[in-house]
Amino acid sequence: MTKKRDPLEVIGCAKGYSHEELIKNIHRHSRYSPEIERQIITIPEAILRNSGTQMAKKINKMMREVFTEAYRAKQFTRTEINNRGVLFGIVSLKHNVLDLVLVYFHERWPQCVICLYNEQTRETWIIDEKGAIRQFHQPLKKVVENISRDRRIVPYFEDIQFSGEEIFETLYKSQFIAERENKQYFKKMIPDCCFELPGMKNGVEKRFRNKKINEFL
Repeated sequence: MTKKRDPLEVIGCAKGYSHEELIKNIHRHSRYSPEIERQIITIPEAILRNSGTQMAKKINKMMREVFTEAYRAKQFTRTEINNRGVLFGIVSLKHNVLDLVLVYFHERWPQCVICLYNEQTRETWIIDEKGAIRQFHQPLKKVVENISRDRRIVPYFEDIQFSGEEIFETLYKSQFIAERENKQYFKKMIPDCCFELPGMKNGVEKRFRNKKINEFL
């Protein structure tokens, strides 16, 4: 059977978010209010998808801000792992997207417990191997210690003898050889604002991106 297509997609105006997507996710924005949700319901979907009014533009901008923050947290969060299979790191999220970031890491490392501390709310959230999410009003170090205490040492993780920083150091050294050097693309992929994220403040990326051309050669 042919999959039923969105009518707006068929006529070429399915650019933005559907009513369903907006209602499901708009509450994640830090400036969410019930009034915004009521506006979404009353505005025709074609107008919403194409930012046809000032309110539609505002709603679409809010959605972009939500998903951009989640995307950057997934891409630029630096994590560490201990010998108990606990993967942990620090994020700085003003929107309510920490669960999306946790699920992303859980799908990549389903055998680990993932712990992320949000600098904005001063909470630590975890997701276990079964996908259950919990939150604690405690520092990251305390939560990691408590979880690790009841877990056995995992030989596979015990053998990991390098830090996340060393991984990225090796990566960028391999990328920044003369034949591959592309500073413009590097800057496009890692905008300046990303260096304010917890894992990037002291990251090796800034040092490599700011190299002079003679240093590559």
